[in-house]
Amino acid sequence: MQLIKLDATDSTNQYLSDLYSNILLEDFAIVVADYQTDGRGQHGNRWYSEKGKNLIMSVLKKKIKINLDRQFNINMRVSLAVLSALKTYKIPDLSIKWPNDILSCNFKIAGILIQVIAQKNQIKSSIIGIGINVNQVNFENLPKAISMKNVLEKKIDLQKLRLKVTEQLKYFFKLSDQKVLMSLYEKELYKKGKISNFIDNHGISFDGTIQGITLTGKIKIKTLSGLKIYDLKSIKLDY
Repeated sequence: MQLIKLDATDSTNQYLSDLYSNILLEDFAIVVADYQTDGRGQHGNRWYSEKGKNLIMSVLKKKIKINLDRQFNINMRVSLAVLSALKTYKIPDLSIKWPNDILSCNFKIAGILIQVIAQKNQIKSSIIGIGINVNQVNFENLPKAISMKNVLEKKIDLQKLRLKVTEQLKYFFKLSDQKVLMSLYEKELYKKGKISNFIDNHGISFDGTIQGITLTGKIKIKTLSGLKIYDLKSIKLDY
């Protein structure tokens, strides 16, 4: 397995993407950095990390061969892999906040950013960015953030955690049964089956209950006016 270690970079995803364009890389090639200056998550949100305290990694997954409209298939596999790795540390109340944030006790402990490389309408490879709050304990201006050290009250070995995440990624990318994959993902969904508050892209707040997801990753919410289906850009869970 190819492993590239960096002291610092603007983005591990961008670094790996540039490598992929110029040299031959193995399946599950990894770039890991002590610090990144331009880390981003969903919707272009910035992710700030203290140097050397968190797991910042990007993984190349090759030979995917799924249709572009089923990209969420990758999200499910990666979310479950990160969640499963964290479960080995007995972190309490873990869940997946749709589409792919990992929470512990209602606080964000990990985030995922997935980029795909496609030809025509088929994904052939993916660059998977994973950020886990590990040994950082202060998150200025981020009231919803938490780390493994916050929860477990001890320092975590970053290399051992990286190996566990990689092991789980390999496991979930081998899982071939789509129904089993969706069932596992929905089982871990944050607030599934509970009345929650949502905000649509017009800023309108409403109550609803998460029922599950579609094959393309849209979320199904039961509202007072019936079952509604929303995509990522049209709704946000207020938590």
